[in-house]
Amino acid sequence: MSTLSDASELTERVGHYYRLDEPYEVAREKVREYARAVQDAHPAHRDETASAALGYSGLLSTLTFTAIPAMKANRELFESVIVGYETYVQTEQVFEQHRPIVAGDVLSTDVELSSVRRIAGRDLITVTNTFTDAAGEVVHTMHTTVVGVSADEVDPSINAAVSGIMMHDLKLPAQEVYGADYVKTIRPDGERTVSTGGAERTPGSLRFEDVAVGDVLPIRHARLSRGDLVNYAGVSGDNNPIHWDERIARLAGLPDVIAHGMLTMALGAGFVSAWSGDPGAATRYSVRLSQMAPVSAEAGGDIEFSGRIKSLDPATRSGVVLIVAKSGGRKIFGLATMDVRFS
Repeated sequence: MSTLSDASELTERVGHYYRLDEPYEVAREKVREYARAVQDAHPAHRDETASAALGYSGLLSTLTFTAIPAMKANRELFESVIVGYETYVQTEQVFEQHRPIVAGDVLSTDVELSSVRRIAGRDLITVTNTFTDAAGEVVHTMHTTVVGVSADEVDPSINAAVSGIMMHDLKLPAQEVYGADYVKTIRPDGERTVSTGGAERTPGSLRFEDVAVGDVLPIRHARLSRGDLVNYAGVSGDNNPIHWDERIARLAGLPDVIAHGMLTMALGAGFVSAWSGDPGAATRYSVRLSQMAPVSAEAGGDIEFSGRIKSLDPATRSGVVLIVAKSGGRKIFGLATMDVRFS
């Protein structure tokens, strides 16, 4: 018997699928709470009148809001299917917004281990979440890629340290063996209907005629404190102590507490939507993380966002925005793009 410590064994579990038993209801106050946590000041996330003015039937969620139901849904996968690693490091994220999610939506969440790749001796694991509304249409798809970190890559005392500070209903990293008790479940046969609501609505964003390839977005600085990280951990459900406990962060080999990767991506999404005028005009957001964003107890952290229009498509009145994020002068996004529809 061996642990699932290499991609060749874990590959046998690719395609493992389940749907969370309970649907997730998007609550109005949770939309506001998350927008505050990611410093997104767009009025459509807070004011129902502003959201209605853009044509939405309820308070508009931020693009990365699906991180909340995904965090809950993916726990089973990382506790009993993807096992044998000490921890995981997020490396890439893709959000596909088929139609914007609003308060009142009731979402069913699918979870699937969609791929496992070994690159340069590291296992890259991709999990796909599919969110379906009450009408049976897929409204959002999210792909999360993490690197599996083995026990010999971290300080052996980290488990003892973590056990004293983690929430009591959370399991420590799974170390079970690749045994016969595992049962693979796969997605049932049948067509899925993907919502076209995002493509059919008239966005409230900038006019296509008013933008051009090479246009530069106004620079934005996002300040982060330890309090911001603790708040985001509570709102999102991502309670990994490397984001709020300096001792655990150092045992994990980090220079200091670091910002959540998903938080930095949410800040980037808000940066673009503040410029475009309509958060629901984004159809795809892809981020490859390359560096960490440390947040010290004394000075906090600062992330500088800049961007430019990379390409435009007159047939669909849409464009691709290239996003750059820097912390301490270093790029924390290796490559980040957002597809945006214009009015």
